[in-house]
Amino acid sequence: MMHAALLQAYQSVFEPRLLGEIEESARFMEYKAGDTIIDVGQYVKMMPLLINGAIKILREDAREGELLLYFLERGDTCAMTLACCLGNKRSEIKAIAERDVLVAMVPITKMEEWLAKYGTWRNFVFSSYNNRFEEMLGAIDNLAFHKMDSRIMNYLEELAKVGQSRTINKSHQEIADALNTSRVVVSRILKVFENEGKIRLNRNTIDLS
Repeated sequence: MMHAALLQAYQSVFEPRLLGEIEESARFMEYKAGDTIIDVGQYVKMMPLLINGAIKILREDAREGELLLYFLERGDTCAMTLACCLGNKRSEIKAIAERDVLVAMVPITKMEEWLAKYGTWRNFVFSSYNNRFEEMLGAIDNLAFHKMDSRIMNYLEELAKVGQSRTINKSHQEIADALNTSRVVVSRILKVFENEGKIRLNRNTIDLS
């Protein structure tokens, strides 16, 4: 019997025959929130199809810290992982489970085979590249053109979308780390948001209005 979660996540994307091949060849792996799925410098030999949960993709610098690029949700894959797989290159990103995750890890040999065999797979790969590219452009625009208060609010809204809840379980330091700024700056801006009625600050959570 086909993996029910795989079917639910991808039955509108892939035909039954391809879903059957994914079921047969992929490794189904689970990660807890906070687990590192892919690390910088690691050779990536398998492509992750996200079945459940959420993954954050980060760019890391030894001196400057980490910068959030985008989130992956159910039905997504990571374009940068695809590039590493097909190019036999070391990963330049870090992938961390934002929520508990179930992924189907597809071997690189199958990735290449299905590009020639299935039109739905080709469309999925190309659209994934395009979607992730647009999200990276959005991250660059945020960094280059938006003030920190806008970046923080955008980040909170994205967390709410990914977590499917208007309650954000992030500390001020975790928000600062994700946006490559200081906790003091984040705390000051969050207090302004609270005074403006945009959020409510609790001891361990933030509620968006």
